[in-house]
Amino acid sequence: MRKLLSTTLLVATAATGGLAQAQNVVNVYNWSDYIAEENLAAFTEQTGITVNYDVYDSNDTLEARMLAGSSGFDVVVPTGNYLQRQISAGVYQPLNRDLIPNWSNLDPRLMELASAFDEGNEHAVVYMWGTTGIGYNVEAVRERMGEDYAVDSWALVFDPEIAAKFADCGIAFLDDHTEILPPALRYLGLDPLSTAEADLEQAVAMLETIRPSLRYFHSSQYISDLANGEICVAVGWSGDILQAAARAEEAGNGIEVAYAIPKEGANLWFDMMAIPSDAPNPEAAHAFINFMIDAHVAAANTNYIQYPNAVAASNEFIDEAVLSDPTIYPPAETQANFWTLRPHDSRTDRMITRLWTRVRTGQ
Repeated sequence: MRKLLSTTLLVATAATGGLAQAQNVVNVYNWSDYIAEENLAAFTEQTGITVNYDVYDSNDTLEARMLAGSSGFDVVVPTGNYLQRQISAGVYQPLNRDLIPNWSNLDPRLMELASAFDEGNEHAVVYMWGTTGIGYNVEAVRERMGEDYAVDSWALVFDPEIAAKFADCGIAFLDDHTEILPPALRYLGLDPLSTAEADLEQAVAMLETIRPSLRYFHSSQYISDLANGEICVAVGWSGDILQAAARAEEAGNGIEVAYAIPKEGANLWFDMMAIPSDAPNPEAAHAFINFMIDAHVAAANTNYIQYPNAVAASNEFIDEAVLSDPTIYPPAETQANFWTLRPHDSRTDRMITRLWTRVRTGQ
């Protein structure tokens, strides 16, 4: 799952025509570090709609707001497996495709994959997609593992002997069990989507062996920490790691950050734009979604945040260095080992939450 603009960003605009002030505002709740700043101003300039933009860094944070109701947001961006559960709870309204003429720009293959979470793509549009893998400080790995060591396996963070070599410079994990437990299961040779308690206990037991080597669990702090050398390894989202690499390069601090998709496989995820059932301004929400899937706008977002979008027509406007990067747009042979998360029933959620608390607290 991100460009952090501010806790709340209000994009100023001159109101159009006879629209009431409330009709001229769209309230957007999106991931941090996840949009090209100029696109918000461009949307306002094109439509006359002010953007009230707020950010989060956890699907659980978003879900709590959505399930509580009356969030006040018009557009939100849940990850697919959370979206599916929230649709079942009646959180989102069906999209009116007549208000989204840019729908024809979307990649049919990606939308079909995303339909696993939203049958018929009735409630949401793919905003960005990506993988969860390993970000690392190239020199730190070289110093501890040797010149010829290839970061191509989850062993770097799941083998306790290897992880211990990086405890001094810092390992960070995403604060999200859906992003840590599945690769742990796969590393053990188990089904990454298994909900069998015995399998999950094995994964947790393994994670407990590497727990002393972890610095923290957080879903956004690792970006700046990798870039400035505060940590040297992170399990994180692909675009976040690449943003960290770009920040380090821009700072000229001598730190080289790289991203690896482990050979055992990785999570392929979709972040989806959806409109809450009680959105104050659903018409403006549709306008915002339509704008975000314009080819030029989607390309600007991808170039800036280094996550791939679902707008096939945007490819000609994406920087060649981004489009040809296999860590951003993985080749077919790499994609063959990907898995896609599914929501759990409430009983399984309770069990996994209990096990994850053990991992996070070390108790």
